[in-house]
Amino acid sequence: MPLSTGQQAEIDQARESGSKTLRPVAPALEEILYQALPVLDHGFVRVVDYMGDDAAVVQAARVSYGRGTKKVSEDRGLINYLMRHRHTTPFEMCEIKYHVKLPIFVARQWIRHRTANVNEYSARYSILDNEFYLPKPEHLAAQSKANRQGRDQVLAGKEAERVFALLRKDAELVYEHYMEMLNEGEEGEPLDPERSGLARELARMNLSLAFYTQWYWKTNLHNLMHFLSLRADAHAQYEIRIYAEIMIDTLRRWCPICHDAFMEYRMGGAHLSKTGLAAVRRMIGGEKVDQKSSGLNPREWRELLAALGLSG
Repeated sequence: MPLSTGQQAEIDQARESGSKTLRPVAPALEEILYQALPVLDHGFVRVVDYMGDDAAVVQAARVSYGRGTKKVSEDRGLINYLMRHRHTTPFEMCEIKYHVKLPIFVARQWIRHRTANVNEYSARYSILDNEFYLPKPEHLAAQSKANRQGRDQVLAGKEAERVFALLRKDAELVYEHYMEMLNEGEEGEPLDPERSGLARELARMNLSLAFYTQWYWKTNLHNLMHFLSLRADAHAQYEIRIYAEIMIDTLRRWCPICHDAFMEYRMGGAHLSKTGLAAVRRMIGGEKVDQKSSGLNPREWRELLAALGLSG
């Protein structure tokens, strides 16, 4: 389970002790504020704070006084324009803070996005829980031969059973050794009074990337959407993509007009190169265009056809 009984009790208490504010709020996001949204087998995403909404983006773009200076339809048109023309500053006026529990290998992918404030759980000071990620059978796949970063056919039968057994056995063994090196019980007392425990900052070395860590991750709306456009993409690794998909729903609850524009122009749209656009114009003009005559390399040609919904 992602949360213990005590952690859930803390969340329930936080949600019950709401306070009044003069600041704009997003009612749909307030409905899930503080709640842990389950991800994978032990992970979660929680929205713990936010600032601004759709109106804040509009206000910043117009540098207007107060809120509600235009009709919602006009606000939507402006946000669509900003998104379509890749404006950034108005979207930076909104911020959101997440509490995320995730496997360490997912965290190492995630941290590559250097546009957020991050504070991670420290295994130098605290002991990591005995929680590690095991993929579901449908996500246990062989290495792709065509893509060094991708997966191919799902493993099955004895081969899948063997891999699962290795993953579980290795994780359980390293955690057993981790606790042995620490020589600490649940209350911090030594398990063996005759010996000293290894420093926590050293004992953690053997833990695998499958173990879970946690962090607080605060970013602005512009950088959040950039993160989501990459990590919610179909080509992203499943284990980080599932986090991004849940976060897209928090975006919808927070800034619904920005969410719709994001889904329309970023997630649902396509960016064409100068050569790619020229090839499309030739196609529209009735010319028969293939990869060689298009001026695109094979990969670019495949991506263009995929964007247009055409077969090679």
